[in-house]
Amino acid sequence: MSTEQEKTFIEFFKPNQRLVHKICKIYTDNAEDHEDLFQEITIQLWRSFSGFKGEAKFSTWMYRVALNTAIILFRKPKKNERRTVDIDVSSLTMEYEEDEDNEHKLKKMYKAIYELSHVEKALIMMYLEDKSYREIGEILGITEGNARVKMNRAKNNLKTKIIAE
Repeated sequence: MSTEQEKTFIEFFKPNQRLVHKICKIYTDNAEDHEDLFQEITIQLWRSFSGFKGEAKFSTWMYRVALNTAIILFRKPKKNERRTVDIDVSSLTMEYEEDEDNEHKLKKMYKAIYELSHVEKALIMMYLEDKSYREIGEILGITEGNARVKMNRAKNNLKTKIIAE
């Protein structure tokens, strides 16, 4: 891709990269896996960027690619290989800070979320991001009604896991 495309990608990616970190936090349980997943998602976004037509919001498209990458990656057995791409991914990373006062509660919640199925993780994350059922359905490729049903099941499952701890 051209330098102009790389510049456009970075302009779109930077304001939305926090959602990639959130996906990584939900699908991983340590810093090394978080970094690996962040890099893999970024690579997939970069490779798919030429297919982004602007028919949906960039953040919606980004969610779909990022979630699909996380789900597919964690269905496969882990490999100890790093993929490379012709964009400097390190310029896109940022620190993800948590409020120290709520650290214990957040750790408990993230631990419970980590124990959910891949789809339930995605649903809960989008719920926490205040996505509408329509947006959730669009991102996951399901109907709005199906998104509502799946969300209710995911919330109930999460509550059960948090209470059980």
